[in-house]
Amino acid sequence: MPSLTTENYIKAIYQLGGQPDKESVATGAIASQLSVSPGSVTAMLKTLRDANLVEYAPYEGVRLTLSGTQLALRVVRRHRLIELFLSQTLSMPWDEVHEEAEHMEHAVSDRLVDRIDAHLGYPGADPHGDPIPRSDGTLQSDAGQTLTQWPAGEPFRLVRVVDQSSEFLRFLTASGLELSAVGCVVEHAPLAATTTVEIDKNTTVLSETVADKLIVIRP
Repeated sequence: MPSLTTENYIKAIYQLGGQPDKESVATGAIASQLSVSPGSVTAMLKTLRDANLVEYAPYEGVRLTLSGTQLALRVVRRHRLIELFLSQTLSMPWDEVHEEAEHMEHAVSDRLVDRIDAHLGYPGADPHGDPIPRSDGTLQSDAGQTLTQWPAGEPFRLVRVVDQSSEFLRFLTASGLELSAVGCVVEHAPLAATTTVEIDKNTTVLSETVADKLIVIRP
C-alpha cells in the first residue's frame, strides 16, 4: 500500500499537470506545492522512479507513468468524494471541506470510498465543481470557460472554482458566487483588469485574477 508521502507527491505531480501525455513538471513547482525543500523532492522522485510511478531525469522534470496516473486518480477520487460527503451529509461549508479531506483521504479504503460514492448517488463533481474520477479510473472532461473569457452581456452559470482556499471561497460566498450561481457579465475592463458581473440584481466588480479562477457555462 502506498505511503502517505508517496500519495501526496503523486497527487501534487498530477495536479501540476505532469501526466503522461503532457509536459514534465519542474521539481521547484513540486517543492512549492508541498512546502518542502528541493533536495527532498529530488530524493523522493528517485524513489518514485524506482517504483515505476514517474518518469524522472535530473534537470528535465518529472511526469507520471500510467501506474502513477492510476494512483493519482485513486487519491483524487477519495479526496473529492470525501469533500462531497462532508458537504452534503454533514452540511459543512464548502470553504472547510478541502482541508478536512486532505487529512482523511489517506485513512479511508477504496472499498469505503466506493460505498460513499453509492450513498451519494454516483455524483459527477465535488462541492467546488471538480470532476470526480470514477471507480474504473476514467475522468469526465472539464467543461466551460473562465469568467474573463465569457462574452459581456451573456448569462452564465458557475460550475467550477479553481482556487479552493478557504479565504477565496468565503469571498465568493459573500459575493453571491457560490457553485451553480447564475448571473450575467456586465462588462470587461481590460485597462482596469476587472470583470463586472450581476447576480440577483447585485453588481460585483471582480479582479481578473479572481475571474480567471471561475469556470462558467451557459445556464
